[in-house]
Amino acid sequence: MKRWLIILAAGAATVCSYAADTNWPAYGGSPEGTRYSPLKQINKANVAQLKEAWRYDTADGAGASQTQPIMVDGVLYGITPKHKTVAIDAATGKRLWQFDSGMEGNSPNRGLVYWSDAQGKNRRIFAGVRSYLYALDATTGKPIPEFGNAGRIDLRQGLGRTTDGVSIVLTTPGVIYKDLLILGGRMPEALPSAPGDVRAFDVRTGKMRWQFHTIPHPGELGFDTWPKEGWTYAGSANNWAGMAVDAKRGIVFVPTGSSASDFYGADRLGDNLFANSLVALKAETGERIWHFQAVKHDIWDRDFPSPPTLVTVQRDGRKIDAVAQTSKQGWLYLFDRANGKPLFPMEARAFPASDVPGEQAAKTQMVPLKPAPFARQQLTAEGLTKRTPEVAEWAKQRFAGFRSNGQFVPFTTTQETVIFPGFDGGAEYGGSAFDPDTGLLYVNANDVAWTSSLVANGAASTAKSTYLSQCAVCHGDQLQGSPPQFPALRDMTGRTAEQLIATIRQGSGRMPPFPAISAKDLDGLVKFLLSGESKEGLNAAETTGPKYRFTGYHKFLDPDGYPAVAPPWGTLNAINLNTGEYAWKVPLGEYPELAAQGIRDTGSENYGGPVVTAGGLVFIAATNFDKKLRAFDKATGKLLWEATLPFSANATPITYTVAGKQYVVIYASGGKDKRGTPTGGVYVAFALP
Repeated sequence: MKRWLIILAAGAATVCSYAADTNWPAYGGSPEGTRYSPLKQINKANVAQLKEAWRYDTADGAGASQTQPIMVDGVLYGITPKHKTVAIDAATGKRLWQFDSGMEGNSPNRGLVYWSDAQGKNRRIFAGVRSYLYALDATTGKPIPEFGNAGRIDLRQGLGRTTDGVSIVLTTPGVIYKDLLILGGRMPEALPSAPGDVRAFDVRTGKMRWQFHTIPHPGELGFDTWPKEGWTYAGSANNWAGMAVDAKRGIVFVPTGSSASDFYGADRLGDNLFANSLVALKAETGERIWHFQAVKHDIWDRDFPSPPTLVTVQRDGRKIDAVAQTSKQGWLYLFDRANGKPLFPMEARAFPASDVPGEQAAKTQMVPLKPAPFARQQLTAEGLTKRTPEVAEWAKQRFAGFRSNGQFVPFTTTQETVIFPGFDGGAEYGGSAFDPDTGLLYVNANDVAWTSSLVANGAASTAKSTYLSQCAVCHGDQLQGSPPQFPALRDMTGRTAEQLIATIRQGSGRMPPFPAISAKDLDGLVKFLLSGESKEGLNAAETTGPKYRFTGYHKFLDPDGYPAVAPPWGTLNAINLNTGEYAWKVPLGEYPELAAQGIRDTGSENYGGPVVTAGGLVFIAATNFDKKLRAFDKATGKLLWEATLPFSANATPITYTVAGKQYVVIYASGGKDKRGTPTGGVYVAFALP
C-alpha cells in the first residue's frame, strides 16, 4: 500500500502569476541547457549591493544534495535532503506545499521536471525518489492518479530483462519534448547492473513510448562492438548526467557513461558502442541520427559527466547551431547539431595496450586538438605540491612509485597509475553556461590527481568476498578508505547492525544503494564490518567474481589532506566557441584555513555549474570548502561579489524575476567536504535592496 504525505499551506492555490515574471522552468534554465538568463536588473554596476532576500530551511536532516531548483509563475520547486518535493513562494521563501512519498532517498538528486499543456491547466512536476518517478500536481503537490500506478512508475520495469535487486535512480532530471518525458538514470557500476536504455514516457499516462538500447540488441547498429551475448548481461552505458533538446529540429542529445564493470572489461571486449558516447536521437521516436564515441572500451570510468549545451557559433561569416560537450579529461567537443560534424579538429591517437591478462584496451582513441584542455593532462614531478618543503619531499617520494603517462594508460597490477585530471574530472555534473551575445562558454573544472590499480581475485569466505566485490572499490582492500572522499571502515564503533543495513540498502550521498546483495550475504557483511577482527589479515586476493578488480579510488593528497599537486586545484574558464581560444581562466575556490595563512587563490575541488546573465555576470557556487556563492565579470573573470552560505553549495544557481524583481537562488546542502563539516538543506535567495 502506497503512503504519501502532502503538506499544503493556506493560500497555496492562490499564488499569483505576474506579467513581469521571468521563469527558470527547466534544469539548466531551458531545454537547450544554456544556463543563460537575459536578465540584467542585477549587473556589474550594482552586484556588490546584493543582499540575502530570504532563505528556506528544509529542516530535513543532514544533506548532500546537488539540486538546481526550477521556478515557474512565482513558485520555486525544489528537493529536500531526503527527497521530499517542495513548492516555495519564489518572492518570500514561504513553503506552499510539500510531497513526501513515504520513502527516504539519499542519493544525489539534481532537480525536477516541469510540464504543462498548451492551455496551462494541466501542470505537472516530475520527481524521482529511489527507483520511482512521481507525477505531481504542480498546484497542490498531490500525485496524479492517472499517471502510471496511482501517480508513479517503477523505472526498473520495461528494460527487457530481470532487474530484481538492481537500483535505477534519477540523479539528474529528464527533459521534455512535446508530451514526452525522456529519461536516463543511474545504475550500479559493477555487475549485476541494468542496461542504460534511454526511454521516453507519456507525460499524461506514464506509458513508455520509445526505448533506445545503449547496449545494442541483435540486428542493431553497434551489436558487433560487444560480445555476442553482451546485451543479455552487460550493464550501464547510461545517461546519468542529463540531456538537452533542440525542439525546433526534434533532436534530443544524450551523453552516456561507461559500461559495468568500470575498470576490467574482459567480459565486454570490443569498442562497446553506445557507451561513452554523445548520441543524437529523434525526440519523437528514439531513432539514432548520429553519434560520437569519445572513449572506446572504457576502463577508466571516463563517463561524459555533464549535460550537453546547445549553442550557436560563427564560422566563416555564417551561423551554425552546434552542441557543446565537456568531458572528465578536460576536453571540449563541439559538433554541428544536425549531422555531428566536428567544428574543431580531432585526431586518432595510439595508446598503450593493457598488460592485464584477458583485457584488451582499444588501440586508438579520438583526441580533440582545439580548444586546448581546460585541465592539466599529465602529472610530472615538476607539477607536484610545494606548499611546504616537508610535503614537497613527501609528494616527490610518493610520486616516484606511480606510473604517470597521461591519458588512456590502462591500469596494471604492478603499480598505481595516475589519473589526471581525476576520476571526477575535469568537468563535472554542473554543466557549462553559454552566452549567445559573445559566444563564450563558461565551464568550471577540477584539477587534482587520483591513482589506482588492479588486483587479481581468488576464492574467499562469503563475507570477505562480498566486501571485496562490492565495497573495496571505494573503501579499499584493508577497509582504509580514501579520506575525505571515501571514509575508512576500520572502526564502526557506535554503529549498529540496523544502521549499516539501512545505509547499504538505501545508499547515502555518493554511495549508491545495494539491493542486489542477498539477505544472507548482507548479514555476513555487516557482521564482518562490526566483528573487530584484525583487518590487516584481509587477503586482497581472496574473492570471487572477475579475475581482476579495481583497488579503489585513491585521491593523491598530502599528509595534511590537501591535493599533492601544485595549484590551481579548481578553475573557472571562459572559452570563445567561435575561435576555440580562451578569453580567461581564474582559480575557483579556496581552503579557508590556508587563506588565513596567506595561501590564497589555490582553487579547490568544485561540483555544480555556472549561470551567465545579460547583466554581464557569471554566478557560481560549487566550491567544496569555502561555502561561497560568487559573481564574476563575464568579460574578464574579475571577482565582483561573494557571499558566505550556511553550507557549501555543490549545485548550480538560478535567476528569475517575480513582480519585476530579480532574484538569484542557490541550494546549499554541503556533503563534499568530508572533514566533519555539518550538512543540511537550505535554499538561499539574493536580490538588490
